[in-house]
Amino acid sequence: MMASDNDDMYVSLIEGFRPRLRELIMVQQVLVHLHFIDNEQKERITKKVTNEGNQAAAELLIDAVIRKPHSPGWFRAFVVALEEAGCERAADYIQDKLPEPEVEAENDYFVNLVQLMYPRLMGMQTKEVLVHCLSQKLLTQADGEIIDATTANQGSRVGAGELLRRIVRGRDGWFSKFLDVLRETKHETLYSDLTGSSPDCYKQGSDVKLPSLKVEPTGSEATTEESPAKAASCDCPQELIADLYKGASTKEPQSNSLDPSQPDGTDSGTAAKSPEKADIVLRDYQAEVARPALEGKNIIICLPTGSGKTRVAVYITKKHLDNRRAEGQSGKVVVLVNKIPLVEQHYVAEFLPFLKRAYKVERVSGDSPLKISFTEIVKNNDVIICTAQILENYLERSNKGEDEGVDLSDLTLIVIDECHHTQKGGVYNHIMLRYLKQKHKNRRLKKEEKETLPLPQILGLTASPGVGGATILMKAEEHILRICANLDASKIMTRSLGEFKKEQRKKVLKIEDRKEDPFGDVIKKIMNAIHAHAELSPTCDLGSQNYEQWVVQTERKAATEEDQKVRVCAEHLRQYNEGLNLSNTIRMCDSFSFLNKFYEEEMKKKTTPDDEEKIQITNTERFLFNLFKENKEELQELATKPDYENDSLSKLRANILQEFSTRQSARGIIFTKTRRSAIALSQWIQENSKFADIGVKASHVIGGGDQSVVKPMTSAEQRDVLTKFHKGEINLLIATTVAEEGLDIPACNFVIRYGLVTNEIAMIQAKGRGRAEDSSYSLVEVKNSGVAEKEVVNEYRMTMMDKAIEKIRALEQEEYDKRIMEYQMQAIMENRVLAKKKKQKGMKNENPSSVKFSCRGCNEHACSGEDIEIIEDMHRVNLTPQFRELFIQRENTTLQERHLDYETNGYIACKKCGERWGSMMLYRGLECPCLHVKNFVVTLKGKKINKCTKWSELTVRFSAFDYADHASQVAESSDDEDE
Repeated sequence: MMASDNDDMYVSLIEGFRPRLRELIMVQQVLVHLHFIDNEQKERITKKVTNEGNQAAAELLIDAVIRKPHSPGWFRAFVVALEEAGCERAADYIQDKLPEPEVEAENDYFVNLVQLMYPRLMGMQTKEVLVHCLSQKLLTQADGEIIDATTANQGSRVGAGELLRRIVRGRDGWFSKFLDVLRETKHETLYSDLTGSSPDCYKQGSDVKLPSLKVEPTGSEATTEESPAKAASCDCPQELIADLYKGASTKEPQSNSLDPSQPDGTDSGTAAKSPEKADIVLRDYQAEVARPALEGKNIIICLPTGSGKTRVAVYITKKHLDNRRAEGQSGKVVVLVNKIPLVEQHYVAEFLPFLKRAYKVERVSGDSPLKISFTEIVKNNDVIICTAQILENYLERSNKGEDEGVDLSDLTLIVIDECHHTQKGGVYNHIMLRYLKQKHKNRRLKKEEKETLPLPQILGLTASPGVGGATILMKAEEHILRICANLDASKIMTRSLGEFKKEQRKKVLKIEDRKEDPFGDVIKKIMNAIHAHAELSPTCDLGSQNYEQWVVQTERKAATEEDQKVRVCAEHLRQYNEGLNLSNTIRMCDSFSFLNKFYEEEMKKKTTPDDEEKIQITNTERFLFNLFKENKEELQELATKPDYENDSLSKLRANILQEFSTRQSARGIIFTKTRRSAIALSQWIQENSKFADIGVKASHVIGGGDQSVVKPMTSAEQRDVLTKFHKGEINLLIATTVAEEGLDIPACNFVIRYGLVTNEIAMIQAKGRGRAEDSSYSLVEVKNSGVAEKEVVNEYRMTMMDKAIEKIRALEQEEYDKRIMEYQMQAIMENRVLAKKKKQKGMKNENPSSVKFSCRGCNEHACSGEDIEIIEDMHRVNLTPQFRELFIQRENTTLQERHLDYETNGYIACKKCGERWGSMMLYRGLECPCLHVKNFVVTLKGKKINKCTKWSELTVRFSAFDYADHASQVAESSDDEDE
């Protein structure tokens, strides 16, 4: 795309959001950071602010920004200026990072509420509130200086108005933080007016259920009661309300309520997207598998992906609630999923449309915009769709006797999606173990003629329970029976779909080795030079999985033995091995970029931020840097030669071209192993004009966890890509295994697994993504992946699984129940033994003074356990002055995590060798160096621990973080500096 085309697109974006930008831009602060507007124009805009106000000046500013001719980089400079000025919400709009409609409606509601409460809020203690707003990152330092000056010159009330005008322009979440500030600064009355609740009822950081901002009734419907908002508005001059930002005060809120659900069971934002549907009509095979559940029995429904398992679950849920209502009893259904995107999917596409006429439906996940108590949501709704971990957290709260808990006896039906995950260690299993313990306790209570606790009905859904690695039929049968026992299922219901089954065309695309691989040969030459330097003799092929395992073990052993030469070499060998894999999987240029970036980052580690002193570089590190430098030019040149590309990419290219050229409307998914390969394949397709010519519109979707060095996708980003895929704006999705399970992609008519084969469950799930008629399933080999052989094994396992299910279904019920009971008792006993061991392990917690930490890179002593404190049972921090002298701080370019009470936006590294030690966390206004144990060599009672990658592996009880003590020390030192 030419620069002029880009400029036109950027101008269109800015023009499209001009009304919002007028509201959100703080003109004077943005002007300070805008360098491509001349001084004369800046003066005119500044005069406009003085004479006509911020919004009129914002119009003039936008005109100046988009005026031609455009200077190079003008748009990026405008975005940076907005972010630097604290107008981050405005920056999000012009970068097309649009909030969800519900979130935007919610924000408009909050702005309206603040406007209506404006006269009362102006009575706040502005200086005190300002301090807390700054620590919560609600305001920038520049905001603080302006508000401070306004308060000093014109009084607290005018300063409060300036403060309010600035916080309402913040990113999503500003209102809940502002409530926290009011609570912390003892503004109980203002807090109550805004929430309708007493602050005494809530602890710091707890969820708040906000009052509705309803349109006031008129005539005979009017009541004598006034809401706080109405009371505030009756004596509020209109010009003061409009001061926040014009538009928000005069228009009616987009959402009339922030309650979890409307009377019809939906929230206002999603109701429009979820039209009411007619009664559910099941096909014969669906009605057959649902029958035992309709009789109140616990069952597992095992049907292939795309055969309507979720629709059956909705039907069972409705009948369950109808029956209980007919009997004069209340019903409470919880639908559990194991991935955040599935919460919204099940809510919008399935449960809400069919149930909202008669029942209240709500969804909750870690990504939910509504921050209210889960306990309250359970009380106020009939159907709750949530991630399993949320329910487990609240079951544990109840177990500990905390107020905000949920009991299994509160529920009448639990639907468990992808229930094959109900195995050891999984969150589903934790929930069901609670169930099994109570079930067997109820049996004892019944014998003793004592009152028992009611338990919910259980409904499990899966496309494949798998065989658990079994190689013989008997073990496969045992594996499936254990899952049935864990779910307390009286039956596993399945059905051959016959005419409904979609037979896929399947093909395995085998590859040929490169006749020549000069790029790979150079990498292998470098690796062999490193082997010689470190005196290492690997016995496995370079680029293989076995080599990867060998080099990881070598690095770990060398770190423990303080052999820095071998440790550093092993670390670099691992990167070259990954480079070989990338060369065999995607393009050579992607492999080169990966290696080049690694060495650039390594070189950065060896210089301090102010470049005053060099960090120690060992002879081995110098050798490794020079080795890459000597070969860099040759690698870069070879990476551009298409003649040497791998055959896997050629086969993939041909397959994609065939699918799109032979289908009238092609839509497919490519599954690949790593996040890096998903992103690279997406770029490769987007950059290839042949694909564009036949209408391929590609994008990638990857996981949301931050365990990878590749920046993860947020839930909102995942949802955006999947929505575009549904609408057809994207017709080729490149995905990691995040998209294999559950996600509803019905129109997909081809699936390609690119060098990725895991187990039989994943194979069935991936095949199931292709639901359209005449769908195809292809497997493309990748060198050293062994996928063709694994696929054959999985086909065998799938056949064995079907036979095992048939054998289980053929068992007499008495025999089935007996075996289920044995497995349940075994699970309970194993859980008790595990809990006992855990308790004993807890009792043997070592004294913090017995553990020492030294740098993994240079063995420099860093600290002892006595120096470490723990925040929120999660973050291990060291705030001692001695420790601060040992590290340098750097910007984290890969990832930024933002949370309500803390954020990590940089990392700390050893001052001596540059090895990364952890992150710099800002916790409630305090800078806290947060240690990652995997970056240290740990010594316990004088003995080095060979492997310690998680804090949970270390049996040491660190002291709790004393916020008040550290905050007072910082305050005292800052007072000293002021003097």
